[in-house]
Amino acid sequence: MGKNLKLKAARVLKGMTQNDLAQAVNVTRQTIVAVESGNYNPTISLCIDICKVLDVTLNDLFWEEE
Repeated sequence: MGKNLKLKAARVLKGMTQNDLAQAVNVTRQTIVAVESGNYNPTISLCIDICKVLDVTLNDLFWEEE
């Protein structure tokens, strides 16, 4: 699993820090760091929560092109 640059880009576009996003989805900032860096595979529930906060789809953030 590589870095999730799409997540970082969507978060920055929304004007949110890692901490802002973490608070919005009720996880720690370290969890967001781990997801963005590709060191943590989030649950589908967390993925959905992140997408709702960032106003994007699951495909926008988590679908990997081959």
